Amino acid sequence: MQQHPNTALIDIGANLTHQSFSDDLDDVLERALQHGVGEILVTGTSVAASREALLLAEQYPGRLYSTAGVHPHEASEFSLADIDLLRQYAGHSACVALGEAGLDYHRNYSPRDAQLGAFEAQLELATELAMPVFIHERDAADDMLRLLTHFRPRLEHLVVHCFTGSERTLDAYLDLDLFIGITGWICDERRGTDLRTLVRKIPADRLMLETDAPYLMPRDYPLKSKMQSQRRNEPCTLAHIAKTVAHCRGESEDVLREQCRLNSLAFFGLSS
Repeated sequence: MQQHPNTALIDIGANLTHQSFSDDLDDVLERALQHGVGEILVTGTSVAASREALLLAEQYPGRLYSTAGVHPHEASEFSLADIDLLRQYAGHSACVALGEAGLDYHRNYSPRDAQLGAFEAQLELATELAMPVFIHERDAADDMLRLLTHFRPRLEHLVVHCFTGSERTLDAYLDLDLFIGITGWICDERRGTDLRTLVRKIPADRLMLETDAPYLMPRDYPLKSKMQSQRRNEPCTLAHIAKTVAHCRGESEDVLREQCRLNSLAFFGLSS
């Protein structure tokens, strides 16, 4: 069911350029709308993916927006020439943030020195362009905090997307006045138990919601159709995530929806 505009959800991170959406994106967007999800940010994870995200956002003006960045998994392929392309994509009105950029020491698909170099270059670009940054961090909190502490005075808006870290890390991020993105990880009875408690510590004006589709399908979501056969997450599950977050925080779902929408509008400079 569609929601009142004040409580329409904004999915701040969905990988809609993923090949699993190539055949039925219009249906995916319609399902999202029917479940009360309005605007969706299409995540850029490489130079090529950032271009695809921008092109997709331009096809659905006012509904889709994009980010431009190089994910730490792709950092080994990063070169300073890529900064010029990211700067170019970021110049379009449909591109509202830099990233997904950051550090991932859990997988280490790229060497750590390459990750650090690519991330620092993107933070420098964010300071140049005065743009928000969409941050990825996994098992790399110490290096992440060191870099963010250095850059924070020159950056206005940063969000740590898909937060799954410790209480100590959350406290450190909040001390830096960062925003925190919550995904369907919180719906996982195996891995999300700590997060269900920690989410109560996030100030209401620092919280945003996302699906990270097609990844991180909420484990307790009733699957059907293509989602059933592929376990493909979609933006429509954001309503379920919002309900879970509101329950964990002991808040009204409508109040949570409205606050998260206001946070996302302000953070990314979107029109209401």
